[in-house]
Amino acid sequence: MIKNIVFDLGGVVFKIDKNQAVKRFNEVGFEDAVSYLDSFAQVGIFGDLESGKITAEQFRLQLSELAGKQLSLDDCAYGWQGYVVNLPQRNLDKLIELRQRGFRLSLLSNTNPFMMQWARSNAFDGRGHGIDYYFDALYLSYEMLVMKPKRRIFEMMLQGENAKPEETVFIDDSAHNVEAAAALGIHVLQPDNGADWHDMLEKLLKLENDQ
Repeated sequence: MIKNIVFDLGGVVFKIDKNQAVKRFNEVGFEDAVSYLDSFAQVGIFGDLESGKITAEQFRLQLSELAGKQLSLDDCAYGWQGYVVNLPQRNLDKLIELRQRGFRLSLLSNTNPFMMQWARSNAFDGRGHGIDYYFDALYLSYEMLVMKPKRRIFEMMLQGENAKPEETVFIDDSAHNVEAAAALGIHVLQPDNGADWHDMLEKLLKLENDQ
């Protein structure tokens, strides 16, 4: 029986657009963002930020050096938050419904302080709630010092939730991430970026919980 539902953030809770983020970084004066940004995993100082190897301020300083001009923390936030295309209300409503049905909901995300600055603010849903309002627990790569698809991050999440793999489903748009979770015995779903995952989740819950 599935008791725990674990969600990726970008691509699942909201739709992402790497190209929009690249455009924003270009706007603030960093013209080589395309070499560092990806839809699933970042490289260089962008990856260092999301894996917790450097702080937001250290990222700002290093990005300024790469750009050849002084960039502010707001510039960095503007660039990173360009990933967000839209946050469907239907997804937020579904999260509330799932919790009301007794499922424990967690977020497991490769993310960074600039993205969470927005996600944990009252501006997140347009209704005065941050992302913590919708989840029982948040597992964030930059705080955990490890990124998906590393096996360790899934083990830490399961331990933190005191959850059994066979009672857990993980939803992520990255093939590498779902493969890593499945290797631990976790049920997995892989919707496309921004796709409606509600029906596929309900089918899995019915299959596993009606036995």
